[in-house]
Amino acid sequence: MRGKRRVQSIFEGEDKPTIYTVGHSTRSLEEFIRILQAFGVEVAIDVRRFPGSRKYPHFSRETLASKIEGEGIRYVWLGDLLGGYREGGYQAYMETEAFKKGLEKLVKLAENRRVAVFCSEALWFRCHRRFLADKLVEKGFQVVHIYDEKRWSLHKPRKRRKR
Repeated sequence: MRGKRRVQSIFEGEDKPTIYTVGHSTRSLEEFIRILQAFGVEVAIDVRRFPGSRKYPHFSRETLASKIEGEGIRYVWLGDLLGGYREGGYQAYMETEAFKKGLEKLVKLAENRRVAVFCSEALWFRCHRRFLADKLVEKGFQVVHIYDEKRWSLHKPRKRRKR
């Protein structure tokens, strides 16, 4: 059923929509797909600005899209709007119209589907997913960082320093 259903939270009693984050890292493609399946992901949103890898060619945009869609998981690339490596830093980029447009697209996809945002970094706190997660929590989402098929953590927004 697609429609206007709310994605079931993995936390008892929670009624917030959930967005997952995960990094493909050095995993095999099969392991990455198993992780997405273990969490019931319906849409995998690629937020790599440069979606390719010479060292891990199975994570090139075209190959990855083809393989995961073959497993019934929709692939969406939003790296042009939400990808890292921005001149001036990612936090400054988050104030731009391009970022806001990308965030709006992500939120729309997450309204009716179980989505996972992914990039190449295994640990969410070492990449731009940490900033994206803060923004999603601000927008009312519950963000779950996936480590492997069984381990995950709930995102707790960072305290912002006053300047």
